[in-house]
Amino acid sequence: MSRIAYVNGQYVRHGDAAVHVEDRGYQFADGVYEVCEVWHGKIVDMPRHLDRLGRSLSELQIDWPMSRSAVEFVLRQVVRRNLVKNGLVYIQVTRGVAKRDHFFPPEDVAPSIVVTAKSTNPAAAEAQAEKGISVVSYPENRWPRVDIKTVALLPNVLAKQHAKENGGKEAWYIDGDGNVTEGGSTNAWIVTKDGALVTRPAENGILRGITRAVVLDLVEREGLTFEERPFSLEEAFEAKEAFVTAASTLVMPVTRVDGRIVGNGHPGSVALRLRELFHTATDLQTA
Repeated sequence: MSRIAYVNGQYVRHGDAAVHVEDRGYQFADGVYEVCEVWHGKIVDMPRHLDRLGRSLSELQIDWPMSRSAVEFVLRQVVRRNLVKNGLVYIQVTRGVAKRDHFFPPEDVAPSIVVTAKSTNPAAAEAQAEKGISVVSYPENRWPRVDIKTVALLPNVLAKQHAKENGGKEAWYIDGDGNVTEGGSTNAWIVTKDGALVTRPAENGILRGITRAVVLDLVEREGLTFEERPFSLEEAFEAKEAFVTAASTLVMPVTRVDGRIVGNGHPGSVALRLRELFHTATDLQTA
């Protein structure tokens, strides 16, 4: 069947979905987005994702395009209409369509909203987790407000392409102090030789990942040792384990950093256990 998208009040064939050439998301990257996992027909952690969407909109002074309950309805509808059982649902909100001008448009310009959904292959993701992935370091080159989940992702595109060209599946940004900030589309973690989980504090320097928050809930529930602090690239080289987290990857083990083997070169037991337990700590809402 044809995929279905929601664009500004209408459900349309994905191949016909379009926004105006003067949509400010296209002209200025003046918009925000969220991605929720769909697992066994349920939308994972939708309340947390919409909370973060609301924060991003507020930080950019963009109004909700419709009520929050209406957004929830549209997300469910798009998942259902695309028959997604396991996959991702994407929502993007921009400041709307107006003549190209750096100043905000008049107040009567309505925000634009787009929602899409697609199926993914859980078996392929599990196979990847059993092998682990490689990450490649990249100098931090983004604006300071990466805590806002904007559609301005060109630096991330360049970082992830650099990783791909150097044998990696993900890039890890390195700040001026030599510490890892986060991945191009993930949060970064290590497990020290002493068994402590370490990830950078969710301040303005990284995105406050929803999957990251679920893992923190699991860490507390399971009584694991945890340190919320920056860690250096050198610490990652010496770590017992490493992994990344995101809605699109869940908990994904990292077995190489800049070509150097992490731990024993195989996915670590902590990362695999957190991945196994992940959905026991999430909010699951039927689509």
